[in-house]
Amino acid sequence: MGIRRVMFTFPPERIDQPVIYNLGLKYNVVTNIRRADVTADRGWVILELEGAEEDIEGGLAWVAGLGIRVDPAAGDALEG
Repeated sequence: MGIRRVMFTFPPERIDQPVIYNLGLKYNVVTNIRRADVTADRGWVILELEGAEEDIEGGLAWVAGLGIRVDPAAGDALEG
């Protein structure tokens, strides 16, 4: 099991879709939203993903394939 922190940046056409929920279902990954800012036309989310490395990798490739930007997020967004 591994843990990875990532940042998703959503294009306007993906804002209203349950991408994070579906990521957890399709790839058996536990998602923990650490910080987010979402409006009607844009959004970003910092997530902690926990699961098997191959599941995390597959899930991130799927998310990127939807046109969502995926970047690594260092540190803990909620700490000082």
